[in-house]
Amino acid sequence: MIYCDYIAETINVSLKENVNDKSTYISEVGGVNLDLHPTEGYYVSPKKTMSVTDKNGKKYIVTIEEE
Repeated sequence: MIYCDYIAETINVSLKENVNDKSTYISEVGGVNLDLHPTEGYYVSPKKTMSVTDKNGKKYIVTIEEE
């Protein structure tokens, strides 16, 4: 069993708690996205991603996947 869902949600909640905190550089955190087929929409893998934006507007993708 792998725990990508749990780990992704834990990271997402933690990052969202720090949005606009003066001691962090995080200004926006998106939701957790599933790895779905681009046209058919079926589940491809347990990989999860989320977007994070820093206070300067630079965007990042955080990826959680099984090694």
